[in-house]
Amino acid sequence: MLKGLRRKFQLMDKWLLLITVFLSVFGLFNIVTASSREAVVGMDQSVYYYFYRHLIVLLAGLVAFFIIIHVDTSKYYRWIPFIFLLVLGLNIYVIINGKITRGALNWLDLGFFNLQPSEFAKPVIVVALALYIEKFGKRLHNAKVKHGPLIAVFCAIGLIIPAFVFFQKDVGTMTIQLAIFGILYLLSPILRKEKWRVIGYLCIICVFLGLVLYARQGYILSEEQLARLNYVNPCSPEKYKKKGYQVCNAYIAINLGGFDGVGIGKSTQKYSYIPEAHTDMVFAILAEEYGFVVGAGIILLYIVIIYRILMLSSKASTIRGKYICLGIATYLFAHIFINLGGMFGAIPLTGVPLPFLSYGGSFTLTLIASLAIVQKVHIETKEKITF
Repeated sequence: MLKGLRRKFQLMDKWLLLITVFLSVFGLFNIVTASSREAVVGMDQSVYYYFYRHLIVLLAGLVAFFIIIHVDTSKYYRWIPFIFLLVLGLNIYVIINGKITRGALNWLDLGFFNLQPSEFAKPVIVVALALYIEKFGKRLHNAKVKHGPLIAVFCAIGLIIPAFVFFQKDVGTMTIQLAIFGILYLLSPILRKEKWRVIGYLCIICVFLGLVLYARQGYILSEEQLARLNYVNPCSPEKYKKKGYQVCNAYIAINLGGFDGVGIGKSTQKYSYIPEAHTDMVFAILAEEYGFVVGAGIILLYIVIIYRILMLSSKASTIRGKYICLGIATYLFAHIFINLGGMFGAIPLTGVPLPFLSYGGSFTLTLIASLAIVQKVHIETKEKITF
């Protein structure tokens, strides 16, 4: 077993592995300082409360990583239908019996920890769509074959879970899931004219469902969701106390950090100014304490990770491997773009975790599992080249 593990380690993408391990460890220790106020004042716990909980998640993720790299991606065909239906069922159940957190009905309270089913859906959607493209790609690209039912199933796989996430009022997570579907759809072998035709149909369906929803409840987006769309100039007097509070204080934190930071553990913005600074707004605290150099370095490492995954996609020995890597790269990019874009005031703040740095169990497990799948794709590519 150790020999097999050593062999798989040799075949992994070392740069991707090294950077992800570094960022995971860095993020773990950064959580100590980012969450110190919340742990002591908010939870009446030790300053290391979130550190230990996140460490447990990382260790669980490590176990999942080793399991995933030992499972051939060809076996996903056997398991993905069951896993997809399970995740779909959980996302429906959470609407009925979920826990509301920050306006979103997307958590299951399991006692010791909370579970967010919508997070697990992201890699499941990626793998399901990749397998579907591999199995039916030639037929989808064949102009002599009727594609209507095949495209309908493809859209159902990519859109049914985001539809239920919409009713969980988690726009950020739904947007990421739709981004995954959108990129894989546009890059799929479906004929171009059919892609645009289906996009038109989907737009008509969305408008119709929006009108039905408005007729039944008098609105499509809640007041809180609409308020997020008014994100320009968050520090103005009329916005600061409501819509712009978090973003404006993130600006202050980044400005205080300057070029080289105020020092580890010396952030002032995490003390009541930025709510839950260890989750969605963790980058602001990092920039305040470490400064521009480290913040820019983190962003550069994100770029390298996405670039490496796209490179692995281009070299993948299977169609499913190619699209799995494309989907995971989209998943990571969407999280980074939405988190940092919202914090910098470039887009509405929707509240999604930042990869490797934010505290969060469901997201961290999902992230590690996704990267393990990418490594498995690369291992299979190397094994095929070697043998």
